[in-house]
Amino acid sequence: MEKDLNAPIQYIKGVGPHRASLLGRIGIKNLRDALFYLPYRYEDRRVFKKIALLRPDELVTVSGRILKADVISINPRLKILEVIISDGSALLKAKWFNQPYLKKNFKPGIDVIFYGPIKAGFRGAGVELQNPDYELAVEDEGDGGVSATHTGRIVPIYHSTEGLSQRQFRNIMNAVVSQYSAAVPDFMPNEIVSRYRFPNIAESLMNVHFPKPEIPVEDLNRGVTNYHRRLAFDELFTLQLGLALIKKDEASEKGITFAPDGRLASKLINKLPYTLTGAQQRVVKEILSDMRSSSPMHRLLQGDVGSGKTIVALISMLSAVECGYQAVIMAPTEILAEQHYLNIHRLVEELGLRIHLLTGSRKNKEYEAIASGQTNIVVGTHALIQESVVFAKLGLIVIDEQHRFGVMQRASLRKKGLNPDTLIMTATPIPRTLAMTLYGDLDYSVIDELPPNRTPIITKLLYESQKERIYRMLEDEVKKGGQAYVVYPVIEDSEKTTLKAAITGSEVLQKMFPKITVGLIHGRMKTAEREDIMRRFKEGVINILVSTTVIEVGVDVPNATLMVIIHAERFGLSQLHQLRGRVGRGGEQSFCVLLCYGYGEDSKRRLDVMVKTSDGFKIAEEDLEIRGPGEFFGTKQSGIPDLKVANLLRDGVLLEPARKEAFTLIENDPALIGFPALRSSIEGFWGSKIELFKTA
Repeated sequence: MEKDLNAPIQYIKGVGPHRASLLGRIGIKNLRDALFYLPYRYEDRRVFKKIALLRPDELVTVSGRILKADVISINPRLKILEVIISDGSALLKAKWFNQPYLKKNFKPGIDVIFYGPIKAGFRGAGVELQNPDYELAVEDEGDGGVSATHTGRIVPIYHSTEGLSQRQFRNIMNAVVSQYSAAVPDFMPNEIVSRYRFPNIAESLMNVHFPKPEIPVEDLNRGVTNYHRRLAFDELFTLQLGLALIKKDEASEKGITFAPDGRLASKLINKLPYTLTGAQQRVVKEILSDMRSSSPMHRLLQGDVGSGKTIVALISMLSAVECGYQAVIMAPTEILAEQHYLNIHRLVEELGLRIHLLTGSRKNKEYEAIASGQTNIVVGTHALIQESVVFAKLGLIVIDEQHRFGVMQRASLRKKGLNPDTLIMTATPIPRTLAMTLYGDLDYSVIDELPPNRTPIITKLLYESQKERIYRMLEDEVKKGGQAYVVYPVIEDSEKTTLKAAITGSEVLQKMFPKITVGLIHGRMKTAEREDIMRRFKEGVINILVSTTVIEVGVDVPNATLMVIIHAERFGLSQLHQLRGRVGRGGEQSFCVLLCYGYGEDSKRRLDVMVKTSDGFKIAEEDLEIRGPGEFFGTKQSGIPDLKVANLLRDGVLLEPARKEAFTLIENDPALIGFPALRSSIEGFWGSKIELFKTA
């Protein structure tokens, strides 16, 4: 009889409605959820110690025969169960507090195994065990379970939930694994299983939950046994199959075949005061090759801060405009959209084209000019996806810092054209493993070269007691003709927080340096006011710009040589890296000062990484390690299914082969006619997200 893995967990022996609701809190609703809810660590409880050799503060496994079991009432609120055992070398007392009902388990004459912490006895007399895990010699016999579940073996430890002890949890998992692991369909094609010498799925599940004694505990705890690798590979393979299907589907769509002669792009390149780097030229070629194809382009353009992504995007947009289409660039915030507009509108207008900025707060919407096709390029925020915005002939979409957009927003923008080409830009360096997961259906371009004459930025970590040094540095930079940013975590002082605030900071600096012009910019200001302040800073009228993180992305002031980040311990790594990238854009030596007001372990690691390296990819790898994949990139809203088993840090080496196998399989059998079990596995894993995830 086939076993239904979608059956509710409640009907497993020892669960019931109450425990089922507790398990539901941690995502275990059915048998399949339980099977793939893996231990997070393992304890080796196989080495038995003689009672006579026990010392306080040890974690030990001991075995012996029960001599007596008594419940002692200390007072109405405290009852202690005391069980005394002997192993022939000495006696040992085990105690449980306020669990008198356990007494029925401990009958004199029965052999028992205990595992737990050894404590000094009452008033220092001898040693005892407190609340140990236990296993009775008769327990688990005849129910098909593992004979020892909690002691005398390598024992799995699970992330549990309040109301369910490890012991109860382990008993439930033992029942599920022993009865149902053989029912999990092994959908992986046989040739892949044998190519990588993987064990079968049932064997893998059994040994990940209740390992065989010969498996090294270190490998189990690192999650690198062949059984762990098999389960991780399955999950990554299923993920990549979904991405391969999406990519195949996108390739079959009819897109726009652009055939630009390069007239506008050449005019733009000739006007630039610098030469494109080799990396920029290479990426432009990759993008134009996509645009000339009849399938819609879906390309990710990645480049560190200051690598020149915007100009590459502009060349792409001009190529679309030259062919009679409109191009749009969508940014996640008004200030970033404004920066893009300010950086490119002059260049665009000099070429005789019309560009328009569209954000929520702008009064002048110019919908008609966009709908009639008079506007060639539109720069905007998510205001672009409103129903009222209609394009005459949308050919190219550029999405900046796209991880800040939901999948639906990207899809809505694509629907405003007929399968337009899509170029997605990010200055957040993404480790390759994460890029292949989040953007597995995209082609991938990297600008891995900074413009020449860039002097590496010197980063210093200073503390509150060293503030005088910062004031001197600010004064020195301005005297030398440079400019500085001072970034605060919040706009104004508040009773709810002790964080230093931008408004107060700008007032203090202005009083301290009366002959220096201090400006202030933050997100609550009107767009026109922000534009005016940025223009004055760019022109050198403002010497020190105090700001919040609104200047994190896209601001380009070559004369800015000093970045001071107040409460640096409160910022994330990629944020710190983005902020630092605002300086060092001219030929002068630039500095970044991280002012720290105390930190925890993670913030210390982040700040150390910033001082040690300016390589965006190294920083991203560290960030991924510190925060973990889910947090790192907001994968929760990216549309991608959650990975329950695979860990992108640990299992990154499996991602490339899983991807290769998945893409080859879809190439040879797009409908998976030869692999029906695999098809249903993809549907189960992706659910409705397979539609959602079509990158827009």
